[in-house]
Amino acid sequence: MATEPARQDAVSLRDDAEAPALSPETSSCCRAIGRGVVGLKKIYVGNLPWRATEAELQDYFSTFGEVQSVAIITDRETGRSRGFGFVELEDSAADKAVAEADGKDFGGRPLRVNEARERERRPRDRH
Repeated sequence: MATEPARQDAVSLRDDAEAPALSPETSSCCRAIGRGVVGLKKIYVGNLPWRATEAELQDYFSTFGEVQSVAIITDRETGRSRGFGFVELEDSAADKAVAEADGKDFGGRPLRVNEARERERRPRDRH
């Protein structure tokens, strides 16, 4: 029985059967900073230009607050951008980014920005 090769894109973590089930709180998490706890929120960024880079996305969203992570989702077969990605920011910065960046021009295209939602699971074809 052949095993499927490991995929290197960000989507692969969500497709793996071994991955833990996602809770409704997957778009937020917390991390300790000093004595306090800061909540993080993941936002969806859609309608990206095909040539957009993670560095450009990080630079753009850093105007709202400290960016914790950036991932542009790529097609697993071609390696090309699928035109959307995710940015993780502190809660208040993420809320500000959603309110202010949605519909704004980025590389000649209007961004679609909202809080990331849990991805619905699809049954995997085992054939």
